[in-house]
Amino acid sequence: MKNQLIVKDISINVFSQNKEDFISLTDIAKYKNIENPADVIKNWLRNKDTIEFLGFWEKINNPDFKLVEFDQFWEKAGANAFVLSPKKWIEQTNASGIISKSGRSGGTFAHKDIAFEFASWVSAEFKLYIIKEFQRLKEEENERLTIGWNTKRILTKVNYRIHTEAIKEHIVPTLITKEQINLVYANEADVLNVALFGITAKEWREQNLTKKGNIRDYANIHQLVCLANLESFNAEFIRQGLSQSERLEKLNKIAITQMESLIDNKTVKKLNS
Repeated sequence: MKNQLIVKDISINVFSQNKEDFISLTDIAKYKNIENPADVIKNWLRNKDTIEFLGFWEKINNPDFKLVEFDQFWEKAGANAFVLSPKKWIEQTNASGIISKSGRSGGTFAHKDIAFEFASWVSAEFKLYIIKEFQRLKEEENERLTIGWNTKRILTKVNYRIHTEAIKEHIVPTLITKEQINLVYANEADVLNVALFGITAKEWREQNLTKKGNIRDYANIHQLVCLANLESFNAEFIRQGLSQSERLEKLNKIAITQMESLIDNKTVKKLNS
């Protein structure tokens, strides 16, 4: 996630790191002091309640947090002479909830839990507007992911038709029952399942008794793209007259190569951003 929140005509930068959302404290502070937002953050960090909250957050979420250094800050916090910058807090306590970034879009960022706490200190009203706008942004992000996933799911269904036509023309004998035909199709579908997922549909169901749907319903974007490609490859291999074992071996190698490529593919990554 990399975007902006627009709250009370103030642009607030947001980015994701390790699946966690970080919001710019610098931008939030502009609501209180547009000329010197860094001073607002430093004043917030001087409070004993702030240090206590940050310490609790780090203890819960950061196993590498330095407790001894935290205790020293907590004991001094609130005193008139106490001054603390985000950079000093990060460097001396190994904090992960606050990040200091340089550059054009730099500044002080914090995990959303901390950012909302800071927003409360700046303005309770402003905090509520930020939360509302943040929720809207997350809903849009989830909608984009859903659309992307559904698009790839539809693509695999289209390729599945090509796949089944190849099976019908070259594998399914004439004058057999509908049940027998379905068995052949299911068997061929498992060639793809094993090549990509390393497991048959039946084995997946036995291991996931509480889940609805099938193995492909739980595939990620990368797997769905690869699956669509494998169906096309398998259809062509069938037309070439390759045996099932030969096709499975080839498809598995293709799946490995394509998954490695897709994971680093910028276009596919956009569907997850």
